[in-house]
Amino acid sequence: MITVTEATATAGALKRLSDEGVSIWLDDLSRRRISSGNLAELVARRHVVGVTTNPSIFQAAIGSGEGYEEQLADLAVRGVTVDEAVRMMTTADVRAAADVLRPVYDATGGRDGRVSIEVDPRLAHDTAATVAEAKQLAWLVDRPNVMIKIPATEAGLPAITEVIGLGISVNVTLIFSLERYRQVMDAYLAGLEKARAAGLDLSTVHSVASFFVSRVDSEIDKRLTLLGTDQARALKGRAALANARLAYEAYEDVFGGARWTALAGARANKQRPLWASTGVKDPAYKDTLYVAELVAPGTVNTMPEATLDATADHGDITGDTVTGGYAQARADLAAVERLGISYDEVVRKLESEGVAKFEAAWQELLTAVGKSLDSKGVDAR
Repeated sequence: MITVTEATATAGALKRLSDEGVSIWLDDLSRRRISSGNLAELVARRHVVGVTTNPSIFQAAIGSGEGYEEQLADLAVRGVTVDEAVRMMTTADVRAAADVLRPVYDATGGRDGRVSIEVDPRLAHDTAATVAEAKQLAWLVDRPNVMIKIPATEAGLPAITEVIGLGISVNVTLIFSLERYRQVMDAYLAGLEKARAAGLDLSTVHSVASFFVSRVDSEIDKRLTLLGTDQARALKGRAALANARLAYEAYEDVFGGARWTALAGARANKQRPLWASTGVKDPAYKDTLYVAELVAPGTVNTMPEATLDATADHGDITGDTVTGGYAQARADLAAVERLGISYDEVVRKLESEGVAKFEAAWQELLTAVGKSLDSKGVDAR
């Protein structure tokens, strides 16, 4: 538990981050975190104003069964399918977290106080099924501050447009490339235009675009290490930041254009860039690297708790570290390309692996829940 003294001593960096226009979201959720009061405490004392989940997070939380025993027993008595059981448990957690975050949602006019839940990752390449799942999740959670996560696959792009057009707020996930990010922003604007044509109130529709960071360094650094030259080693740890900074440049471009201006006049909200995968994978890097070096107004940084704690403890927040770095970012990515490392190949690989990892985590969760239901004497069909 965080004491008042500890909170006062460590909130400085987090407050500075918030003051710079960065919304701090927690990239984790479990029933224990909610029931223990920990989530409420993070909101009250550590400037946390949102929560993101993904299949891996739910697999870790629910797979152990801790805190879910009573609901599992009830679901077993009802004889539900494994898929239905998982959806009942995950949406219950998201609903409860949304209630904890509701005061933030109200205070920020819906900008923050958000809790995200992802569509079944097995539907990542099926547009119609993704739309249907998004509608179902929004109905199941039944909270205005829920965001439905849709992956930025080719099939996901038209689903984003359709779901936004229905007035459902969306967190677009698994974005790795600058080209795909522009497609995501275009899909969002198209969705807003559909919503406006349908007579919906655009001020109630919000979206974030989750641009993944650390995985880019992990993949490119691996290739730089194999090259083994001084030039290659000098570029390690630079590609992910360069990629994210150029994404912010693209965001400024799109949301400074005429198409956006027309929607802004209808009280639409910008789709904010969200920095995801912000825990460092390489222990040689400073554990706050993807926080302190990605400070820019109007962004979200979703952090695993270890990164949140590290930022509170020794984060060095010195102001905007993004908008002045576009030329260097382009130079860094160009230098990587000159060494024979294909940016396009890397980001395609990362998107494919990202979907596969979430599918695997979801399947592990389904297997674990199925075993729990079976142990209670129920045929989990």
